Amino acid sequence: MSDSRDAAWFAQKITDRTIRGIALETSALIRGGALPVGTKLPAIRDLAFALGISPATISEAWSELRRQKIISGRGRNGTWVSGDRFVAKPERLASSGNYGEDVLNLTSAVPDITLLPKLEKAMVYGASAENLNSYERNRILPELEAAVRETWPYEAEAFLATNGGYNAVYTLMNALVMPGAAVAIENPTAMRLLDILEDRGARIIPVECDRDGPLPSSLREAMAYRPVAFVFQPRIHSVTGQTVTAARMQNLADILRDADTLIVEDDGVGDISDAPRQSMGDIFPDRVIHIFSFSKTHGPDLRLAALSSSRAIVEQIQSFRSFSAGWTSRILQAAGAWLIRDQETQELVRQARAIYAQRRHDLVQALRDRNINAAHGSGLSAWVPVSSEPFAMVTLAARGIAVHPGAKFSLLPGNYLRVATATLSDRCIEVADSIALAASHD
Repeated sequence: MSDSRDAAWFAQKITDRTIRGIALETSALIRGGALPVGTKLPAIRDLAFALGISPATISEAWSELRRQKIISGRGRNGTWVSGDRFVAKPERLASSGNYGEDVLNLTSAVPDITLLPKLEKAMVYGASAENLNSYERNRILPELEAAVRETWPYEAEAFLATNGGYNAVYTLMNALVMPGAAVAIENPTAMRLLDILEDRGARIIPVECDRDGPLPSSLREAMAYRPVAFVFQPRIHSVTGQTVTAARMQNLADILRDADTLIVEDDGVGDISDAPRQSMGDIFPDRVIHIFSFSKTHGPDLRLAALSSSRAIVEQIQSFRSFSAGWTSRILQAAGAWLIRDQETQELVRQARAIYAQRRHDLVQALRDRNINAAHGSGLSAWVPVSSEPFAMVTLAARGIAVHPGAKFSLLPGNYLRVATATLSDRCIEVADSIALAASHD
């Protein structure tokens, strides 16, 4: 039988009766063992009366503990202690399995390491970076800023170097978005973006998409929730491989024009795409945050992305970074600048782009030949419609092929597979045949 504590017991233990205080002191009681896992908490109204505060204050404090997965349940069935500590983890990413050597693993849309440039010369150059080993918190090395400005899609006011694209999103969300705030994001989207928003405690508003990008009608509906930010991938969608058309970009800009919503443009796949870079930065320079990652083209261990926005927004993001690393390694920034300028590296990126495009095209065309309407596009993965996600996953697993279910990338119902294509070469027909079998369930 579960334990319980009444409101009077809590009234003796809780001294700070603010939302934050109640959440912190309750979590301390849980960690200390005074409220063991399984303990039923008193009703909100009873506890509010005993503490002499509003029920809304208790409700907000409980919401914070529920977000941290320390308590669970609500309503007539009551609320229970479900954990004695908060361990943050990206749920979607963490649920990826270890499939072993005998399985064709098409879950990770990561670059083929044989197509990445060598880093030796760049790192030697990086070791002589300007102001090396200083604790001065530089936002971005001048030479890296000069290098990225040459191909940046708009004339940005300020830049910031970050430790990769997802680090940029995570940092800006923590710097600019309060827990509980609404954030609109295209659906489907990268599962790690959803993990970041869920960890932040944002209220996620999905914006549906078609092959031209986010649907204006769906964005218009999302704006009714007054989102603090709209997150989308304007150049190439990392899941579907589609690119937002120029006409659709203008449609979206028209909807965003009269709002104060931050516009977060995530170019996470970078120059894997041969589509031109595009941004709303020329239209909304004071609230566009444009992110460009070098991980897929130059290597994930380079740990480098560049972010642009207004000086005020970049300063806010940098201020949050000061709690932790403070700056991105000058060695890596200088190495990145060297790679951007290096002609041999540029040629390697062009060759890799063509190979990735061919591998993706071969799978999509083979699927279309088998009456599966996966969309042509570019990038490192394909978004494949199926009749039943569970059936498709089991069928492919039985044939030694691992892919991700579409549900990891979506907040809305649907039946899709996300199939990584970056390393898929000589087994394309085998994979297409297996997916055709998996997709045919009625």
